[in-house]
Amino acid sequence: MTDLSHSTIHSSVHSSAHSNIQPRLEPRPVDEALYVRAQAEGLSELQARLLASRLPGYSGELLPLISPSLRYLAHPEKLADGRRAAERIAQAVAEGESIGILTDYDVDGITSHVVIRRTLVELFGVPEGKLHSLIGHRIHDGYGISLPLVERALAQKPFPTLVITADCGSSDEPRIARLKAAGIDVVVSDHHALPIEGPPPSAYACVNPTRDDCDYPDKTIAGCMVAWLLMSLARGVLIEWGALSASTPKLSPWLSYVALGTVADCVSLGGSPANRAVVNHGLTLINRMDAACWRAMATRLGADSVPFNAETLAFQMGPRINARSRLDDPYAALHFMLAENDGVANRQLDVLDQDNQSRKAIEADMAEEARALAVSALSADEPAVIVLLEDGHPGVQGIVASRLVQAYGRPALVLTQASAPGMLTGSGRSIDGLHLRDALQRTYEIAPQALPRFGGHSGAAGVGVPRDQLDAFKAAFLQAVGEQLGGRALYPRLWTDGELSTAQLSLTTLQEIETLGPYGREFDPPLFEGRFIVEALRPVGADGAHLMLELSTGPVTCKAIWFRALTPGELPGFSVGDTLHCAYKLNRNRWRGRETLQLMVEHASAI
Repeated sequence: MTDLSHSTIHSSVHSSAHSNIQPRLEPRPVDEALYVRAQAEGLSELQARLLASRLPGYSGELLPLISPSLRYLAHPEKLADGRRAAERIAQAVAEGESIGILTDYDVDGITSHVVIRRTLVELFGVPEGKLHSLIGHRIHDGYGISLPLVERALAQKPFPTLVITADCGSSDEPRIARLKAAGIDVVVSDHHALPIEGPPPSAYACVNPTRDDCDYPDKTIAGCMVAWLLMSLARGVLIEWGALSASTPKLSPWLSYVALGTVADCVSLGGSPANRAVVNHGLTLINRMDAACWRAMATRLGADSVPFNAETLAFQMGPRINARSRLDDPYAALHFMLAENDGVANRQLDVLDQDNQSRKAIEADMAEEARALAVSALSADEPAVIVLLEDGHPGVQGIVASRLVQAYGRPALVLTQASAPGMLTGSGRSIDGLHLRDALQRTYEIAPQALPRFGGHSGAAGVGVPRDQLDAFKAAFLQAVGEQLGGRALYPRLWTDGELSTAQLSLTTLQEIETLGPYGREFDPPLFEGRFIVEALRPVGADGAHLMLELSTGPVTCKAIWFRALTPGELPGFSVGDTLHCAYKLNRNRWRGRETLQLMVEHASAI
């Protein structure tokens, strides 16, 4: 549910400066037992430290995490309702039924849609005319199996007798019941937390690893991975029945899409062998550049962008695909991912790029207003920031909430007017140590009338709030967050992995770090700290908001870039010869085929 642009990440420190809240650099605590075990199993001291500070309390095998492989994936038969769902899909394929594919509009939903559609058409031989793509409009329809989507499904010709969902559906019992009453079986595949009452009873099957009765060992997989597992199981059933040849290719090539959806949806890349495996394998597939969508993006980003890594998916692909659904209908994103040639892919990417630029402008205005409105919550030391942007764009709520989290180090919820009269819609983002969906469940228990609709997971969630219940909702939500966080001090912080020696400021160290990847949510990219002398600096970028630096420590001088370091037109608060305390990442700078080390500065202050 989350996407963050590159500028969002790098501007977090700068944004907080406007509110006079500087982030604190804090060393990550290291799990000593895991640190010793990792070195005993062959990791370098640095790799062991990185691993032991990201997986506190981890007691499982290390090999599936440090050498991600598809052999560590659990069989889809372990998914509760998986076999029943796969047999219903196989029946629809074998009997020539018309099938609806109903997915969410974000990257996870779009990639799920691609996996299901390409499997049905290219592997199972379902004619295009028998398939209906049902993707809701974020603003007009809302999330999940919305009423407008139900009406659209019922109006399709030929009439679908099966609807397969992905990345949604677990909380949509009333609409599923409506489809069932009309003669449509609904197979739900999803990864969002189920309602407290359990799976939707009107669904023919509900495949969701978060089910209490589900034996699938990894509860954190993305919606696109659930869809991939389900369609893999359906392939097996069709082969068992003799309806499909045993030589039918497996779904492995589609893991490129699963990798993108997994990274963009910010599910855990920490103690999750499944997520690490699919991202690692998917990146290998993507970098073969077999599909037009990957080639178009590589051309757009420039030759030096290849090979793609997890950050490319998170900060380049993801935001462009999400931008479409934030501002308009999501089908251009689907057409981009499904493009059969480079011309079509490039034309669709033009549309996504334009939307992404518009999204950035809207986001900047909303973030500025949100920061001004957050002052009262900060003054009262409330455990969460809740702001209502009366004229805000509902498609950009989540990103603005992320900006507030980064600036203030506390959970944030951004509300705007909903299309339904008298209703507000909102998106929230969380911090480490707060399960946002659980907090909303508690809010509902305290004030059910103030929160008729909500959903999500630990890090991100969406809400619907009646306008006349806003005060009651705020009070209940703040109580719920306070109960979960206790008396924990809340402030923006940057967790660092300590200092590197001058000898470690090298591409060799970067290679050592990259070997431990992929990095993402709950397995953050390494962030180091150190003191450097400024040897040179100059503003760069179209608006002069970035800083290009040369930084030295001892005998070593490094090139560095600090994105969104400045408000356009202003000067940095330091100059050549000053000493800076920096938080930075190591980066590989490619230029005309030559690679050099570059520091990516996240925060700096003069000493």
